[in-house]
Amino acid sequence: MDLTTYIANHIDPEGDYLYRLYRATNLHTLHGRMASGHLQGRLLKMLVQMTQAKCVLEVGTFSGYSAICLAEGLPDDGLLYTFEINDEQEDFTRPWIEGSAVANKIRFIIGDAIAEAPRLGITFDLVFIDGDKRTYVETYEMALSVLRQGGFIVADNTLWDGHVFDSAYDKDQQTLGIRRFNDLVAADTRVEKVILPLRDGLTLIRKVKE
Repeated sequence: MDLTTYIANHIDPEGDYLYRLYRATNLHTLHGRMASGHLQGRLLKMLVQMTQAKCVLEVGTFSGYSAICLAEGLPDDGLLYTFEINDEQEDFTRPWIEGSAVANKIRFIIGDAIAEAPRLGITFDLVFIDGDKRTYVETYEMALSVLRQGGFIVADNTLWDGHVFDSAYDKDQQTLGIRRFNDLVAADTRVEKVILPLRDGLTLIRKVKE
């Protein structure tokens, strides 16, 4: 038994639908490991519940796994708006979202969240950032602009397989994007922040002032 298996055996179950979605993601999409998976999925659900969020924004839907997990944590009248910029992902993702038990809580939008999310005119309680690493800084500033004071941002992949502190990746644009994001957040007095070494790094951010 390894650590991952041990943890999986001691947390809430993934559920059959999410198990099948994760398997299909790995079988039928490129970079299937980008899907949140069992542990992170249960954490996302719990974070929504802990913060009592009713309106959540996700940047980067991918296969829909994390969207379903976030929506599971919402109350009956809660809504998740999830943006995916890659329109080629829609044929895989939309049926899985629409076939889920929380489909009524999810608005799946193909488009650029940085440009389009502010146009919704909605103030969000929680934002999950898991999109293009090269534009994490721009996504972060957008997220802050639509987030209520006291609300939370959760940013994925912020340790980037250790590349953020490895000089061998000094010219990699995705690594540079995450480094810029991490440096900005660390110095930002508008927020409180903590990095969790979970999977590929997860940063929890609380907006304390405009």
